[in-house]
Amino acid sequence: MAMTLRQLQYLVTIVDSGSFTRAAERLHVSQPALSRQLQSLERSCGGPLIERGARPVLLTPLGRAVLPHARATLAEVDRANSAAQRVSGSRRPELRVATLYSVSFGVLPPALAAWRRERSDVLLSLVEQLHAGDLQEAMTDGGADVAIGPPPADWTGPVYPLGSEEFVVVLGADDPLVHRSGSQVRLTELAGREWVHYTAPNGLARILDCACANAGFEPRVAVQTQQTATALQLAAAGLGPALFPANIVPAELTSRVRIPDPPVRRMLAAYTRGHPDALTAAFLDTLTRYACLVPPHLPTVGGALGNVVEIPLQRTGNVPG
Repeated sequence: MAMTLRQLQYLVTIVDSGSFTRAAERLHVSQPALSRQLQSLERSCGGPLIERGARPVLLTPLGRAVLPHARATLAEVDRANSAAQRVSGSRRPELRVATLYSVSFGVLPPALAAWRRERSDVLLSLVEQLHAGDLQEAMTDGGADVAIGPPPADWTGPVYPLGSEEFVVVLGADDPLVHRSGSQVRLTELAGREWVHYTAPNGLARILDCACANAGFEPRVAVQTQQTATALQLAAAGLGPALFPANIVPAELTSRVRIPDPPVRRMLAAYTRGHPDALTAAFLDTLTRYACLVPPHLPTVGGALGNVVEIPLQRTGNVPG
């Protein structure tokens, strides 16, 4: 018995809803009808996909193997429908871009503004994530047309390097280092400080930990937050030093910015699943011309790229985050 798109949609909705009851409500079907469709899909797959009686819904090993393909299949169907509607003129062209939150309000705004001037007819949708591993997952699942972030080491599709973004330390207004001449600070000078740190799954937590480990210490924590924008406000308020991509630091904080020694940098790239279509290729061209890796109001330090990179977390559980 062949599986159907409806059955795949029901499986994805059950997982995303967390229960059969909520899934049935979202799909506007009865719960028995939903259960019958899932059972038919399980017969096609050769075994149970959902652990019966588990609250919230849990996938079996077979279910975890099938779910990414179900998401990708539904996404491909959606793209096919979108393409047909664009050709017929019944729908506005759409480009879905997966990226990190820090990249979306640091690197991307100049490029998106240029793209808007060039292609105002295209609807641009950002799929923002906290961790580089989630970008690859979004691309694998078909949730985006192009991803922008640290290049994944095991990606088999095309990768378009954008360059490296530089990280800086932001200090409070009354920090003694603010009144010292020079644009650099050795990280060892901050070994005894309490830092504004990040909680998982924000990938900047790993970058800060690696930078400090390379300097020979583990950062003490004054306060933790998952949101990069919140961390910037806390550092500016004087709760402790914090490490940020230089491109998200506003011009009014320039006097409180110091370049860490040794430098901390991260490679950024755009990547796609396959050869980009004309719309995606045009966006990539605009991106490479206008992406802002280091803003002009901040100093930079030359030298080779260091070994501080974001390491994707191991994904666990059955429901993608």
